[in-house]
Amino acid sequence: MVGFRAPTRNRHAGGGHRSPMNGGPVGGTRLTLDLWHPDCWAIEATRETGGGILAHAVYGSPAGDSAAPATVNGLFTAFGDSAAEVDRLLDHVRASDRAGRLSELQRRFGRAPNAPGEDVREFFLEYDPADMACPVLLEHGFLHSAPVRIEDGREEWQVVFAGDRSRIEDALGGVREKCGAEVDVTAVGSVGAGGGDERERRLDTLTPTQRDVFERAREAGYYEWPRETTTRDLADDVGVAKSTLLEHLRTAESKLLDPEE
Repeated sequence: MVGFRAPTRNRHAGGGHRSPMNGGPVGGTRLTLDLWHPDCWAIEATRETGGGILAHAVYGSPAGDSAAPATVNGLFTAFGDSAAEVDRLLDHVRASDRAGRLSELQRRFGRAPNAPGEDVREFFLEYDPADMACPVLLEHGFLHSAPVRIEDGREEWQVVFAGDRSRIEDALGGVREKCGAEVDVTAVGSVGAGGGDERERRLDTLTPTQRDVFERAREAGYYEWPRETTTRDLADDVGVAKSTLLEHLRTAESKLLDPEE
């Protein structure tokens, strides 16, 4: 199923892929992948309910030297705009026939620094490792570099490909074939290039609603000079009152400009 984090937009892209990488230096390449694959409890839960999930780490069970464990335990964070939204998300996970025992751990709230939602809960979950995309990505040379972020039925991965960029397309093709996955490349950069990690860390402090409103405003030219859209048009596009839109934007801007508050 999952393994680690990734922030970007275009979560609902189809099974095709962009190709921003032709040539380039030999060495590590950072990629942001927008990924969907079948038989994943987290993809199904976030598609059917609100909120999102961060996947942090996977812990195997001792099963002898050669036998793979029948199940593993993963550490995850569920987040959303309200306690009710996170409750619905976790209830959907519990009801999945692809998920085993779920144990809730720490609970936090959105005013804490770097919280990804207004209601945030860590949990352990037992599940079948055969449902994971992580081993297939590793097999094809993609090393995860941060927790996976799952929202709206898509997984977002930050990975490093330690090889020539000319091999990336073939490696992604292998992932698609073996997992039955849809994979889009939404960002590419060289290992060691600065700026991206800090920007993405700050974006991850936004709730799903704040992030959506901020990205729509940015894409519509709200932050251009002169502005290419109005707050009223943005509010109509998002489907909220103008005052609600401004509240989301101001909160998002505050977190992005001063994320420690």
